Amino acid sequence: MQEVLIKAEDGYLLAATLFVPEIDKKKILIINSATGVKQQMYFGFAQFLAQNGITVITYDYRGIGLSKPKKMKGFSATMRDWGNLDYKAVTEYVIKHYSDSSKYILGHSVGALILGMNAYSDVFEKLFFIATQNAYVGHLNFKTKISAYLGFGIMQPLSTKLFGYFPAHRFGLGESLPAGVGYDWRNLILKQKSTDYLLENSKVDISKNISKKVFVLYAEDDAWLTKTGVESLLKNTYPKLQPEYHLIKVKDSEVGNIGHVNFFRSYNQKLWCIILNRIN
Repeated sequence: MQEVLIKAEDGYLLAATLFVPEIDKKKILIINSATGVKQQMYFGFAQFLAQNGITVITYDYRGIGLSKPKKMKGFSATMRDWGNLDYKAVTEYVIKHYSDSSKYILGHSVGALILGMNAYSDVFEKLFFIATQNAYVGHLNFKTKISAYLGFGIMQPLSTKLFGYFPAHRFGLGESLPAGVGYDWRNLILKQKSTDYLLENSKVDISKNISKKVFVLYAEDDAWLTKTGVESLLKNTYPKLQPEYHLIKVKDSEVGNIGHVNFFRSYNQKLWCIILNRIN
C-alpha cells in the first residue's frame, strides 16, 4: 500500500492510495467512491484484488477524507469538480504511469455518474457500476421517498445554509460535504432529470457517446436504489453502454446485509470474486 498525492489541473492535491500486487497481471482498476465515502472503505477490497494480481488505486475527492481542507465552511467544490478535475487527474496519472496495463474503472454510486465528465473515460477496457442509478426520488420506494423529501428537500438546504457546508454525518449520510456537493446531491434526488441535469452543467459531457461493456451490480436490500432507477441510468444517460446486470440477493451475503455500501465490507469478502472474475 503506497500513499501518493495527485495534483488536479487547478492545483488541488488529492490523496490517493496504490495497492500494488507482488505478481503484476498488468491490469489496473481505479475506484471512484460514493458520495461522502472515504477511500478507506475500499481498502479491504483493493487489497483482495492486489493479492490476485490487479493493481488498484483509491482516492478521496476534494472535500472528503484525506483530501479535505482544514476548514469546510465556505470551501468551494461540486460534483462536477469531482468529475471534471479529480477523476480526470487520477485517470491521467494512471495513463502516464501504467501505459502498458489494461485499465478498468469501478464507479460506486456517484462514482459512476461522473464518468461522463472525463474525456479519458474511453481509455478503460471495461466499466463496473455498483449501487448506482438515476437517483430521482420518483424511482424510490415509498418509505425512502419520505426520507428523501425530508432530508434533501428540507434538512439539506437548511443545515448547509447554517453551517456553510452540508453536515451529512449528522443525518447518517457519511462524511460532511462541501456546500456545492450537497446541493448537487439534492438535485440528483429531487430533479426528474437527475444525472442528466448534473451532466448538463459539466464542462465535459461524453455520457451519450461512451461505448463500452459495463457490469452493473446492485443489491436486493439497497433501500436507496430500484431496478427502474438503474435501468433509467443505462437507457437515458449512458445509452451506448452495453450492460450486464447482476442482482445480489440478501441470501448471497453471509450476514444478510449488502445495502448501498456494504458490498465492500470484509464480511462480504466472498462476494468480491464477482468483480475479480470479470476483470480476469
